Amino acid sequence: MFLGVVILLVGNATANERYGKQKVFYHINYDDPEAQIGALRNVQNYINAVGKENLNFKIVMHGDGLSLLLEPDALGGTKLKRGNATDELQAKISGLKDQGIQFQVCANTLQGKKNQLRRRPI
Repeated sequence: MFLGVVILLVGNATANERYGKQKVFYHINYDDPEAQIGALRNVQNYINAVGKENLNFKIVMHGDGLSLLLEPDALGGTKLKRGNATDELQAKISGLKDQGIQFQVCANTLQGKKNQLRRRPI
């Protein structure tokens, strides 16, 4: 077990030496739930590789990407085709937020779609 802890600490130190501070923006502008889950998985992989202490990371949702926050039963009054805010997806978002990832919604998209989103808080 001691060896495992040492490997973990050395791996973390190596990542800190290899990567400097980074600003990263991911854009989600599609409503495919599988692609959204894949994007969030890629974000977690990025954190694992670079280290959360090296990141200023934002995920910006625009266009159909707002479906990431829209509950499936809340489509009425919106121009969105899907609501993907399932418990599983929201758990992934919460886990990323706990690691310092920021989620932002494009104001122009909200204005353009004139959504009355009943969404879960981000």
